Amino acid sequence: AILTVRDTGVGIPEQSLEHIFERFYRVDKARSRQSGGSGLGLAIVRDMVNRNRGSIRVESRIDEPSGTTFTLELPIFDVEEVDTWEE
Repeated sequence: AILTVRDTGVGIPEQSLEHIFERFYRVDKARSRQSGGSGLGLAIVRDMVNRNRGSIRVESRIDEPSGTTFTLELPIFDVEEVDTWEE
């Protein structure tokens, strides 16, 4: 399964792209917790994707209308249904 999320924001500087999945990393250092974000969201997403044997990538360009695009790829598992009901 492929999930793509795109915004139309200002973009992420190239030097920050390699760090955005680190815990507590914020691109905009001027932002505080009160004004939004703790720097944990993308680290949590990356961990969840990795635990499910998927991948996540990001593409971003500064000051372009395309903003930032995140693409998540997750395998679709064939789950065997098991009846666990006991009488």
